[in-house]
Amino acid sequence: MPDDIIGSLLQRTATQDRSAFQQLYSETAPKLSGVLFRILGNRTEVDDAMQEVYIRVWQRAAQYRPDRGQGISWLIAVTRNHALDRLRARPERAGMRQEVARDEDGQDPLDRIADPTAGAEAGLVAKGEARRVVNCFDELEEDRAAAVKGAYVQGLSYQDLAERHGVPLNTMRTWLRRGLLRLRECMDR
Repeated sequence: MPDDIIGSLLQRTATQDRSAFQQLYSETAPKLSGVLFRILGNRTEVDDAMQEVYIRVWQRAAQYRPDRGQGISWLIAVTRNHALDRLRARPERAGMRQEVARDEDGQDPLDRIADPTAGAEAGLVAKGEARRVVNCFDELEEDRAAAVKGAYVQGLSYQDLAERHGVPLNTMRTWLRRGLLRLRECMDR
């Protein structure tokens, strides 16, 4: 296994090493902010959630186990779970777990892949990449693609997805793992 700098920083953070925590924040904040924005779709809420996520990381860094995976994977899981908790706490979502998560404008989060404020060239590149992602999703079976979008774009829990698709929880985990692998293979072509 290659060096896991994030994992090392997490282990140092678990010993209350403030400089390691600062470095961990610097290394991971952009990635975790992106995860939160894709799920929550609201910049103000993302800012609040980021603060809460890093408080959790400071308090729970000792729970990270390097033998179970990379440090960034653990951080993304903590972040994703926190974002899902925030979604579930929203009053408008109570009793509507089967609804598709939409942002403040009522858009599907996939519609926000390209940044409209980017320059013309960057916008074209982003749209091209977005088109590649959509084409790769089209290569997946329809139910697998819907499950991957549900988990990683809409922020639905594995349990919610298993219920929605009428499959056991472990089957849903397998669908998601294999779906991500196929997407990676497609994007690498």
